[in-house]
Amino acid sequence: MLPTPESSPTVEPTRPKPSPERSHGWQRMLDPRILGRILALMLIFTFFALTVRGGSFYQPRNLESLLRQSAVYATAALGMTMIIIAGGIDLSIGSVIALAVVVSAWVLNLPQGASAGPAGRSQGDYWIQDWPVLLPCLAALAGVGVATLAGLMNGILCVGLRIVPFVVTLGTMMIYRGLAKIIAQERPIYPPGDSWLSRLMDPTLTSASPHRWMLLPPGVWLLLFAAVLAAIMLRYTRLGRHIYAVGSNAETARLCGVGVGRTQIIVYTLGGLFGGLAGLMEFSWIGGVGIPTTATGYELSIIAAVVIGGGSLSGGEGSVLGSLIGALIITILSMGGQQMGWPRPVQEMAIGAILIAAVALDYWQRRWRLKE
Repeated sequence: MLPTPESSPTVEPTRPKPSPERSHGWQRMLDPRILGRILALMLIFTFFALTVRGGSFYQPRNLESLLRQSAVYATAALGMTMIIIAGGIDLSIGSVIALAVVVSAWVLNLPQGASAGPAGRSQGDYWIQDWPVLLPCLAALAGVGVATLAGLMNGILCVGLRIVPFVVTLGTMMIYRGLAKIIAQERPIYPPGDSWLSRLMDPTLTSASPHRWMLLPPGVWLLLFAAVLAAIMLRYTRLGRHIYAVGSNAETARLCGVGVGRTQIIVYTLGGLFGGLAGLMEFSWIGGVGIPTTATGYELSIIAAVVIGGGSLSGGEGSVLGSLIGALIITILSMGGQQMGWPRPVQEMAIGAILIAAVALDYWQRRWRLKE
């Protein structure tokens, strides 16, 4: 005799554990992993504050410079955080930043007449002289747009070809860098005059900047705004839940109705978008010049920032706050090492050692949770 619905035992569905980004704000701040990284940040900063001569490391000028330097890494790390949470990786981010820098400079350098030659141009031959606000806006849109398209191409290639992201983005890293060199004709592009785009990362507290009322450089405010949006997206939206689900177990996510391929394409596109924003900051940081070889090696520092901040290369874990902390740790090590006279190889060794320690910590934490 078949059991009636009334007599059938009811089974309560098991609810999945909430992802780190979806926990409450105070719970997230009190997460031992985040607290540990904040403590590490404080210890590293205190070390250099006590050892750099004259106490210059904690002076306002140096602190502002630290924020400005870390802004490029941190902005690109926002997109890399999403990619790594989804179980991917992007080795082309440094080339994407360079491509955004070159395209922005190329637009700012547009001449009014096609027949004007490089040797005979004067200041009045450029469109920026007639459109000092509009043309930089178009240059910014072009730089971010081409970087977003580059990220979209990364996602399409990874999903369409079904090749591991490491190989795909290694190839596109060289393609995008070569494209940047072709656009710049393998030499720096010097836009005529100055613009708001080239002043995006100018200091405010320690100089007579027109942005002094903002307290922080506009680029730093742009980073903070982007970080808030990225955190909200990961914590409160369906896309954020899908990103964590795909990184935790892609096959299970697919069986639950998650569009795995679509999600992967979206995260790589977002990675390109944030890389484009980082390119605008890099353009201002290097003096408003389109250098095709800029941001070389940035991909390693950006990935390291995410991993040091708690992102797992196995996927499924990571946070915006942790990645920001990781970017600050890398920048403090770099600036502190320079001010103490450490050779560049020693600085790289220190960052590498911390990266290995972060990965080892992630591995042991995973094993401990499995035992529980």
